[in-house]
Amino acid sequence: MQLPDHDLIRKQFWARQLRQFIAFLTAVSLMFLLGYLYQYTDILGDNAKGLTFALLAIVIAAFIGFSAMNWRCPVCGKYLGADINRNVCRKCGVKLQ
Repeated sequence: MQLPDHDLIRKQFWARQLRQFIAFLTAVSLMFLLGYLYQYTDILGDNAKGLTFALLAIVIAAFIGFSAMNWRCPVCGKYLGADINRNVCRKCGVKLQ
């Protein structure tokens, strides 16, 4: 069995963590923008409330889908859970930071 390269694992985890943080900031920013547009029917027309609600659902679904694909252990591929600063994988026990 080949031992994992800890520097490579840390770099891969850092890249995943950075992508997750950027995705979170993007999703929250879009949700605030859509919440702002929800109040103003004159900007988006008569169907503004339905359109912004649909777009909000799409943003949330996209973030959840991205997180499910991105937020995995670089070694075993198991989902890492809700902790953004996880130190160790729960399945394989590899040190992530």
